[in-house]
Amino acid sequence: GLDSSLNGTWVQTPCANRLPGIKVKYLFLAWLGIFVGSWVVYIHYSSYSELCRGHVCQMIICDQYKKGIISGSTCKDLCEAHTLVFQQCLSSSPTQQVYRGRWMEKEVIIKCGIEDALKADSNPDSVPRKDLVLFDKPTRGTSMDEFREMLLNFLKANLGDQTSLAALVNRIITMADVNRDGKVSLAEAKSIWALLHLNEFLLMLSLHEKEHTSKLLGHCGDLYVTEKIPHNSLYGTNVPHFFQPLLPSAIHRIIHQWFAPAWPRRAKIAIGLLEFVEEIFHGTYGNFYICETSFKNVGYNDKYDFKMVNLRKVATEMTIRGFLKGRHCEQNVDCTYGKDCMATCDKLMKQCKGDMVQPNLAKVCGLLQDYLLYGAPSDLKEELQKQLQTCMTLSGLASQMEVHHSLVLNNLKTLLWKKISNTKYS
Repeated sequence: GLDSSLNGTWVQTPCANRLPGIKVKYLFLAWLGIFVGSWVVYIHYSSYSELCRGHVCQMIICDQYKKGIISGSTCKDLCEAHTLVFQQCLSSSPTQQVYRGRWMEKEVIIKCGIEDALKADSNPDSVPRKDLVLFDKPTRGTSMDEFREMLLNFLKANLGDQTSLAALVNRIITMADVNRDGKVSLAEAKSIWALLHLNEFLLMLSLHEKEHTSKLLGHCGDLYVTEKIPHNSLYGTNVPHFFQPLLPSAIHRIIHQWFAPAWPRRAKIAIGLLEFVEEIFHGTYGNFYICETSFKNVGYNDKYDFKMVNLRKVATEMTIRGFLKGRHCEQNVDCTYGKDCMATCDKLMKQCKGDMVQPNLAKVCGLLQDYLLYGAPSDLKEELQKQLQTCMTLSGLASQMEVHHSLVLNNLKTLLWKKISNTKYS
């Protein structure tokens, strides 16, 4: 009897001791969960108030409009009728305000730059762009001929001396003439001049004939409204930016694969992206370079047609050449414009050359590798992998290997198109 009672005690004691330990562990995990959750919420909302200043943007624009300094097709709706409304904030920088909004019962994207207004409390070192906020050009007394000349010189400096620029000047003048009276008022001219200094707006105008960029719907001063692209990532979804640092890349990949469209639809989107690369290589208004090749800058519409979501990450050849000219360097990485527009460094002269190390096509194929190989039909996978590898190794100045560049691009497009043509996906 004594043994059994002792044995009973011996069995029960660890259990009794272990229970408080388990409770402490769960309490600790619960506390950790609350702490991490609170930290994420705090970071999200503190950055939200810093990033999301649409009210400042609207206040500045409407003040300038009411003073008669600026004009635009959306001014009345934004400042008087209030039928153009800011909704969800999508900004990733305090100086570039991006909002989802509503305009005449339609979902739109509203974009606005408020650099000088925020200069005092966001980045004291930034160079002020007075003509964007103060709208001080052109000045009173500028004739229509002088304004045309201003526009032409500006376009030459930014797009190169293209024969097609005269047609673009006419398009800009037509857009500026908001009240359709055949004349451009000073307020109309100031507004369009400020808008042209925004990289994305200039690119939207230059690529307006292309079906792969979002449509420009209206403007007021240097605020502009574009169509909303339903899916603003190649994968159809993005992990919220405040969670991104907390998740390992393997988890990101799994989430993307879960939410990605069916493979034939991905093939259709990829064909559109390859067409866009074709369009901006020796286009109507010169060469353009994608300087941040990320799945977050490219998306698609409800018909799975490719759309470029963020043209801010695309640069004209003239912009990049201007940046590289006379630039000191020790190695190629010192000659990088944006995130991945890298030129070669002349190590003897210690100056950047003007030639890109990697063409748009090679960068895009790098982006499409994971996107297209996951879930690809087995009879296609090997050939697709081979062609993507060939494409990713393209290097050097695209103009010197134009034929090879076009051949690689067309082979890839044909391979994908053959697989989805004559199916419901085409």
